[in-house]
Amino acid sequence: MKIQKIRYISMLILAMALTSCITAKYEKPEITDDKLYRDMVIKDSTTIADIPWKEYFNDLDLQNLINEGLLNNLDLQIAAARIKQTEAALSSSKLGYFPTLAAEASYTNNERNITQGNGIKARSEVFQLAASASWELDIWGKITSAKKSALASYLQSEAYKRVIQTSLVANIANSYYSLIALDEQLRITLNTIKLLKENVQTIQYLKEANIVTGAAVEQSKALLYATQISVPNLEQNIKSLENTICYLVGRIPGTIQRSSIIQQTVPAQLDYGVPAQLLSRRPDVMMYEYAYRAAFEKTNIARASLYPSLTITGSAGYSTSKNLTNFFDYSNLFTNIVGGLTQPIFNQGKLKSQFKISQAQQEEALLNFKNSVLNSGIEVSNALFAYEKAKSKNYNRGLQIESLQKSVEYTQELLLYSNANYTEVLTAEQNLLNAKLSQVNDKLEQLQASVDLYKALGGGVD
Repeated sequence: MKIQKIRYISMLILAMALTSCITAKYEKPEITDDKLYRDMVIKDSTTIADIPWKEYFNDLDLQNLINEGLLNNLDLQIAAARIKQTEAALSSSKLGYFPTLAAEASYTNNERNITQGNGIKARSEVFQLAASASWELDIWGKITSAKKSALASYLQSEAYKRVIQTSLVANIANSYYSLIALDEQLRITLNTIKLLKENVQTIQYLKEANIVTGAAVEQSKALLYATQISVPNLEQNIKSLENTICYLVGRIPGTIQRSSIIQQTVPAQLDYGVPAQLLSRRPDVMMYEYAYRAAFEKTNIARASLYPSLTITGSAGYSTSKNLTNFFDYSNLFTNIVGGLTQPIFNQGKLKSQFKISQAQQEEALLNFKNSVLNSGIEVSNALFAYEKAKSKNYNRGLQIESLQKSVEYTQELLLYSNANYTEVLTAEQNLLNAKLSQVNDKLEQLQASVDLYKALGGGVD
């Protein structure tokens, strides 16, 4: 008995040793991240990505929209369905360690001639009730690798859901800011139209007083009409953005409850932390790493498939050719156990090809992971650069609008008390309108850059 135990232990140790020789151990790819950010001074580990989206976006209407989107967005629901699929696959892979069980009940009726042509026949009946089991030993680590691959796929599906969520939060926020920016541009345009209508009346009075010519009247009307033409485009863009937001939050097209861009506060400073945090927070980077890990384990499976498999099968039950009265008698009990090695021969070439395919897929997955890391650094750098440059426009834009406002006032006075050309008045008014619209765009750029940086750093998951 002791010798038999020693043999079992020796076989177990040998199987573990063979497994370590055949299947490789997964190691996370090494990435140099010290220069991942361009022209950015690394200060500390403080990052806006650690801020929950409900705190980062303090507009109540925007918060409600994001919350509605997280509940109803169809893309997010599709991602959740994928998680259920991979979770089921993971549960299935765990069962590979256990034997398969089957139950069987059969009845056989056999008649045959004992002597050729004499008409004497023999008849036999066999009743059988049995259970069978089959168990493949994981001597090469194939079952373990299958479980690890399924786990990586499950984690990949969870990371994919977080990718969809961060994108959804950012898209809703950017669309919301664009919408309220259009509202403000429409308000400025309508106010300008009101002033231009008053200017047309004023110019008509000046013409009647022989201070200006009819050309000045027509020029003032032309500027009014040109400004009015922009209103339908603004209104159309507002409707389209409302529909886009409705789609993002999973509702039918309709009006969006919102505040104004004047009420929005642009962050004075955006902390971006260190690149190592980026790699641990970005869900797309994590998703590609899990994809590489799954491919790595599938290569292990393909490699282990080149070696023979050890399977133990057994069955036990009752069988009798007599009547069923004493069917469960001990004398009718039978058992058998069979162990065997199966080595692929004729399909060896196919298995080798599959192994090469798995290696190529693993290489592709690794390149996708490295590509996602590079892309994440670019997105962070671009977003921060856009934020800084958009914010730098504030001071000069304010001075521009102040000067243009004075220019409009001065040219109008000159028109009344001298022989100034009305074209100068029209030019000043047009420039002032454009500057005010640009000021709205400047703030929109700052708000959207802060959203893009938040997303690029992996924010919006919590």
